[in-house]
Amino acid sequence: MKENTKNARINVRAITFTAVMAALVFVFTYTFKIPFVNGYTHIGDSMIFLAIVFLGWKKAPLAAGIGAAFADIIGGYSAWVAPTFIIKFIMALICALIMEKVIKNNKVVGYIVGAILGGVWQIVAYTVVKIFLFDKAYAFSTLPTLAIQTVVGVVVAAVFIVVFDKTKVTAKLKKMVG
Repeated sequence: MKENTKNARINVRAITFTAVMAALVFVFTYTFKIPFVNGYTHIGDSMIFLAIVFLGWKKAPLAAGIGAAFADIIGGYSAWVAPTFIIKFIMALICALIMEKVIKNNKVVGYIVGAILGGVWQIVAYTVVKIFLFDKAYAFSTLPTLAIQTVVGVVVAAVFIVVFDKTKVTAKLKKMVG
């Protein structure tokens, strides 16, 4: 009986922290944004990359998809809710799997390669969706903005990760979440 209680407590913590990370993705996407025609750019990706470090490949994609999609719902970009959920979910999954399964022996290289490939996925996927929703000219004109958003997200998350690693926050949170 005691083992079931411990597992339930771990699951509640994991679910709670996943929800907290989804909320941070939402806040950093919705609050810290720069609007432009038919959309906006933001620093919410930084919280997605941070969620990957804290939650891993099983939980981070949900936090990424839910948080980013919720920002589109609240922000009035209803046409983007489903594409955003799918794109951010897969971006987080790509990055996390590379960090945890492919390049697991070198955390820094795993993060960089995972973030780059996840970011490339995001840029390509959003461009394809924009081609279908708008046209090729518009879709390709937003490539620089998407690239900047991705790079800024990677850099901002890297700063948080370095600070959290040095202060042992990352290790404590990973232990707590399980």
